[in-house]
Amino acid sequence: MTPPFSPIEPHATYRISRGIHVIAVEESGNPKGIPVIFLHGGPGSGCKPHHRSFFDPATYRIILMDQRGAGDSIPHGCLEANTTPDLIEDLEVIRSQLGIERWVLFGGSWGVTLALLYAEMYPKVVAGLILRGCFLARQRDIDWFLGADGVRRLLGDVWLETLVDYDRGDPFETLKTLHQALTGQDELERRRVARAWEHWGAAVTLGAASRPSPADHTVSAKVIQQAKLELHYAVHYYYIGENEIIENIGKLVGIPTMIVHGRQDLVCPLESSLTLHVALPGSTLRIVEAGGHIAAGDQMVSALVEATLAMAHQLETEFTR
Repeated sequence: MTPPFSPIEPHATYRISRGIHVIAVEESGNPKGIPVIFLHGGPGSGCKPHHRSFFDPATYRIILMDQRGAGDSIPHGCLEANTTPDLIEDLEVIRSQLGIERWVLFGGSWGVTLALLYAEMYPKVVAGLILRGCFLARQRDIDWFLGADGVRRLLGDVWLETLVDYDRGDPFETLKTLHQALTGQDELERRRVARAWEHWGAAVTLGAASRPSPADHTVSAKVIQQAKLELHYAVHYYYIGENEIIENIGKLVGIPTMIVHGRQDLVCPLESSLTLHVALPGSTLRIVEAGGHIAAGDQMVSALVEATLAMAHQLETEFTR
């Protein structure tokens, strides 16, 4: 097992104005190292201090950003001017303002979606991709998460405890019902939906044994904020065309791409990373047998750290000239 690197603190923080949004960005590690940006999932989950520890601080210039409405970016949970094209252009503005010519993108789950879409739009500025738990934002991915023939077949009891009252038979109609309730005027209903969405997501992500008790009625502002962002993107099909990522994957040929996926991931089944790997010649795929969806557990953390070390080695010539 390769352990994560020791905790470090950022040496610089920025607040980048983008219309009504202010994007929180931080830097740590080696200011002259290989630039890498960490793209969090969700949408809306935000970055955490331990995300810096996947990277050797002597080798990498580590950049963390909270996407629009998430983490320390403000306004919290704001849905206005919050689309995938907006996030892609935020990345390009950050790259330009930090004076970075080329950088590595490290993304997990929704962060993979964003990394791939950005790379397809700006392939010349992407030096490498490290992707964990690939989410390709296709109809089949929504169907898997909310449809009767998806993960619900494994967690039907949890569905009955959480989202069954919002089930409309069709996954997209269910999404619309949840979104309308969460953005409506009934405060109690907003809290009820946010709690149900969180409980269902926790069970799928962590396993049924780890799900919160249905009797837990605590709903924080953060829980509501993240549910709003997740449902906002999902109900708009993530602001991309069906299978858009794979259809444009040829633009990424030649970019070093390392894919890591947990065998036990129920949020994003292994099929998604396999599909990406087969479609992208030269990519590598590492399956973590004991890994689930989140970037936690000794095997998963070890695989991710080893991927960042391998990427640094592969890019050593370019960034030490």
